[in-house]
Amino acid sequence: MRGGTSKGVFFRLEDLPASAQVPGAARDALMLRVIGSPDPYGKQIDGLGAATSSTSKVVILSRSTQTGHDVDYLFGLVSIDRPVVDWSGNCGNLTAAVGPFSIRNGLVDEDRLPRSGVATIRIWQANISKTILAHIPMCDELVQETGDFELDGVAFPAAEVPLEFIDPADDGADDAGGAMFPTGPVVDDLAVPGFGTVRATLLNAGIPTVFVDAGAIGCCGAELQDDVNGNAELLVLLEAIRVQGSVRMGLVPDLAAASLRQHTPKIAFVAPPASYTASSGSPVAAHDVDLLVRALSMGQLHHAMMGTVAVAIATAAAIPGTLVNLAAGGGERNAVRFGHPSGSLRVGAEAQQAEGRWKVIKAFMSRSARVLMEGRVSVPADTMPTQT
Repeated sequence: MRGGTSKGVFFRLEDLPASAQVPGAARDALMLRVIGSPDPYGKQIDGLGAATSSTSKVVILSRSTQTGHDVDYLFGLVSIDRPVVDWSGNCGNLTAAVGPFSIRNGLVDEDRLPRSGVATIRIWQANISKTILAHIPMCDELVQETGDFELDGVAFPAAEVPLEFIDPADDGADDAGGAMFPTGPVVDDLAVPGFGTVRATLLNAGIPTVFVDAGAIGCCGAELQDDVNGNAELLVLLEAIRVQGSVRMGLVPDLAAASLRQHTPKIAFVAPPASYTASSGSPVAAHDVDLLVRALSMGQLHHAMMGTVAVAIATAAAIPGTLVNLAAGGGERNAVRFGHPSGSLRVGAEAQQAEGRWKVIKAFMSRSARVLMEGRVSVPADTMPTQT
């Protein structure tokens, strides 16, 4: 299925081999082989992946075990060149496809579905233990996929799928000031060996994200994929900042572990509004956006924007003083439109401060989704270490 600006292979948990219905080596081996990883050529020719971070993804869905939810959603990011499936975070883009898949595959009780109108699917995001509400358009008891909603980064219009990420920030707490900002302040200093000190906003919301100013790393914020992915020196610097941020956020014990954990945290750089030409050739005018954001996934600049990072952007923009908020002009705001390589996207968040701590009630954005293929995927019989 395509969900937002990503696509992935979706499974019902009950359809997997018994040994892959539980976390572990057998499940990971199956998912790697389905996608075609690890591939030293970086092409995933012998699998269903398409050799980008946006297309090397798997999803496992089942009826929810959580009270008040319809479906449990587990996401795996499959490394292209390493034998690793990273289950540490969510995929916000593919979230848009969870509701449609669940309805089509009998994972939602029929009495929860209108004949026509909007079905609100209550998703339990199992990777991060969070609730997401997906509002799925229905027509004559079927999911409506066609429509006039345009999403920059997707070639064709489709039906709009509004998403609400409930309490998206990490709700743990520590003496430094709360796990939404694991180090305490909304802007921190990261010491990067060989480069110096970089100011960063370290945020746990949607997905752990390290935000830095574009100018601090020699960028303008209007870069497209080739500008970043063809600059080896810049990629090394961004990865160095990312792994430093990972350790500072307490996600991993050391830099070596951080380098192996590709999915989280993400790293993004921000800049004030500026005009540029998107990858589609369409102009993006400075007066049409509040700020510019570029984000990396698996060491490469994303062609548009990861949905989970969009949640992080919405959250950070709503909290005065973060680098995202300052790039957007500062002050209090509950929505922003940001420019990304493929165009622009509007996101929002409801945040409030109490007793010196910020809490995000929910973040919201719209995506679209579509079934691309239904069927069976073949893997060699010796794929999994344990067959049942």
